[in-house]
Amino acid sequence: MIISSWNVNSVRARISNIKEYLKKFSPDIVMIQEIKTEDKTYPYDDLSETGYKSYVFGQKAYNGVAILSKKELKNIKTDIFKDKLKQSRIITADLIFKKKEIKLVNIYTPNGNPVDTEKYSYKKYWLDNFIKSIKNILKKNNNIIIGGDFNIIPAAEDVHNPKSYENDALYRLEIRKKLREMFNLGLHDAFRYLYPEKEGYTFWDYTSGAWQKNNGMRIDHFLVSDFLLNSIKDIKINKFPRGREKPSDHTPIEIELA
Repeated sequence: MIISSWNVNSVRARISNIKEYLKKFSPDIVMIQEIKTEDKTYPYDDLSETGYKSYVFGQKAYNGVAILSKKELKNIKTDIFKDKLKQSRIITADLIFKKKEIKLVNIYTPNGNPVDTEKYSYKKYWLDNFIKSIKNILKKNNNIIIGGDFNIIPAAEDVHNPKSYENDALYRLEIRKKLREMFNLGLHDAFRYLYPEKEGYTFWDYTSGAWQKNNGMRIDHFLVSDFLLNSIKDIKINKFPRGREKPSDHTPIEIELA
């Protein structure tokens, strides 16, 4: 089974790229972020034509998350904690795989920049509440996969120029510590678990020829609980969509379970 995560940077603007990706690579499940549309204007029909059912938590013009799946998912939730700004950033679902019930959690973490504004305070608030919610989920189900745009660069090897990001909301030490808090719950960065030293950029800015120069960063992740580690067959960064016309600035990451 292949589960993909991709910040599409507007599902409607990117619909032809998304359909091309689904037809070419045929993942079983795709967790998408930053869909930038309300539920009522989401392109359900376009995506069902490619064989996927959509579970959507949208928002007008900003944010928004959705899960696309070939098979029906159960227990869809969008309220694992009460967001004071009521932003659409989390959707969860239950998946049965090899007789295991797996909790899928699709997230779009706030960016947090600039750091001297309310945006940064909101990012810290959001992460604190998210971590509490994951603690509660783990009490009921040890099989959990969190995928999405975390807007966190885990370490220096995950960004092309770490020095220039030291005071950035994606890389500040106190933000990286929030990721470590998740690891302390028994969650693992699946990419680094399999590939301790491999470059794994998932995002390249639209400006300054970042894609062409490979000036990227790794901010999209899969975190997997202890109990599922042995089920991970592989994890890949699929760069194909980033090289297409009118691409998202992120590219999909794909985890394969066996």
